[in-house]
Amino acid sequence: MRDPKITVLPAVREDIPHILRCITELARYEDMLDQVEATEEKLAATLFDRQDARVLIARYDGVPAGFALYFYNYSTFLAKPGIYLEDLFVLPEYRGKGLGKALLTTLAKTAVEEGCGRLEWACLNWNEPSIAFYCAMGAEPMDDWTVYRLTGDTLTAAAAMAEE
Repeated sequence: MRDPKITVLPAVREDIPHILRCITELARYEDMLDQVEATEEKLAATLFDRQDARVLIARYDGVPAGFALYFYNYSTFLAKPGIYLEDLFVLPEYRGKGLGKALLTTLAKTAVEEGCGRLEWACLNWNEPSIAFYCAMGAEPMDDWTVYRLTGDTLTAAAAMAEE
C-alpha cells in the first residue's frame, strides 16, 4: 500500500520550475549537466503548448519531490502503442520513501488502461541503484539491443542527405 503522503498527478504549467530542477539534478547525477539546454520556456512550449511529452509529478506531503517524463511510441510487432519513459527522477532528500515506485507503477497503470503493449526506458549501465530498482520491479534488460542516436551536426547532415 502506498504511503498516504505520496501523490502522483499529471504536471501542470505551475510545475515547470520543479520539472526543470529535476532535469538539472538528473543531469548532474549522470555527469551530463553540460548537455542541458532545457529552459522553462522550452518546457512550456514542448510539454504544454505542443504536448510532445507528458509528465507525472510525485509529491511527498504536498511538496514536489520527483517526476517521470514520458511519451508514446508504437510497436509494429504488437500493433499497439507503447510508452517510453524518458526520465524518472526523485530528489535525493526524498529517496527511499517509495516515490520512484509510485511514479513507475502509476505509469504502468496508465499503459495498461490505455491499451499499450509496452513500457520501456533506457538506463545507464553504471547506474546500479536504478538497475536494482528496475529489476526489483520486474523489468528485464534488453541486452540484445544497442541504442543509436543522431543529434546536432550528425542529425543535420543526415537531413541534408534527403535533398541529394
